Amino acid sequence: MAKTQRGKQAPKAGTAARASAARGARSTAKATRPVPAERKAARSAEAPARAPAVHATRATAAESRGKYVYCIIRSDDPLKFGPVGIGTEPADVHTVNYKELAAVVSDTPVEVFDATRENVLAHERVNETVMRNHTVIPMSFGTVFKTRDDIVELLRAAYEAFNDVLNKMQDKLEFGLKVLWDRDVMIREIEDEDEDVRRLKGEISSQKGSTYFARMQYGRLMDAALEARSERYVRDIFEELRPVSVASRANKPIGDKMIMNAAFLVAREKESAFDSKVKQIGARHGSLTFKYTGPWPPYNFVNIRLKLERAREGE
Repeated sequence: MAKTQRGKQAPKAGTAARASAARGARSTAKATRPVPAERKAARSAEAPARAPAVHATRATAAESRGKYVYCIIRSDDPLKFGPVGIGTEPADVHTVNYKELAAVVSDTPVEVFDATRENVLAHERVNETVMRNHTVIPMSFGTVFKTRDDIVELLRAAYEAFNDVLNKMQDKLEFGLKVLWDRDVMIREIEDEDEDVRRLKGEISSQKGSTYFARMQYGRLMDAALEARSERYVRDIFEELRPVSVASRANKPIGDKMIMNAAFLVAREKESAFDSKVKQIGARHGSLTFKYTGPWPPYNFVNIRLKLERAREGE
C-alpha cells in the first residue's frame, strides 16, 4: 500500500498577493489558474481600481509603527482574533474595515520581515485561524502598511477587485498533493514488463562484443518509459480528483523523486469526499508515496498584484 501522508506544512513566503509601490491597483483571480505576477496591472480587463495618495507599503524605519496585513475577508463589523500574530510576543490580531471588506492586521514595526520559519508559521497561523469562519484572500508574507488610513484607502481603491475574488473563492479551500516514487523500483518494474528493454539489458549483461549501442538504446527506451509512466500516473490522479475539486494547478516537481506537485481548490462541503478520494488513490498505488497537506487559504488560485501610488511624484 502506498504511503499517504497528510499534514500541515507552511507554504513558501511570497506565494500569495503581491504588493508594491507604483501606480494603480487591480486584482485578477481565476478559478483555474492565477494570472502571472509579471503581467502589468493595466493590461488586465478584470476589476480595475486605483489607489491614489497611498504611501509605500514597506520601510526600514523599525522605530515606526505600522500594520502587518495577513489577508482580506468580508466583515461588516470589526473583529478580534486574539494574540496570534507575528512577533516575538504574538501580536493581537484585529481588522481594519471598509464597508463590508476587512483587512486582518496586527500592529508591527515598519520593517522588512525575515522569512524565518517562526515568522512564516506565525503568518500562516493567523490565516488558518481566520479561514475557519471566513473566506480569505491571503496576502504575501511581509506585507506592511504604514498607517490604518493606507489600508482603508487600499480597500476603497480595490473594492470591486477584492469583492470579485471573494465571490470566486467563497467557501473554497486549497489542498496540496505531492506524489513521489522510487526511480530504481520503477526501472525494475519496466524491465520486467517491457520485452525490448529486457532484451537489451540481457545483451548488455552478457558482454558479448561491444555493448555501446545496446546501452545507448537501453537508455533511450528507459527514459521514454519512465516519462510515459510518470505522465500516466499524474494524468490519472488529476482525472480521478476532478469530480471532487473545483480546480487544480500543476506546479513544477522538486527533485528527482517527485513526479507530481499539485494544488487543488476544493469546496468546503467536498472536503471529506476529496480526502477519501486521495486515500483511495494512494491505496491503489503501492509503489508511490503521497504527501497530502491542507486545508490552506487559496494561495495557488489567487494572485493579486496591488500597485500603490505615492501621494506626490518624487516623494
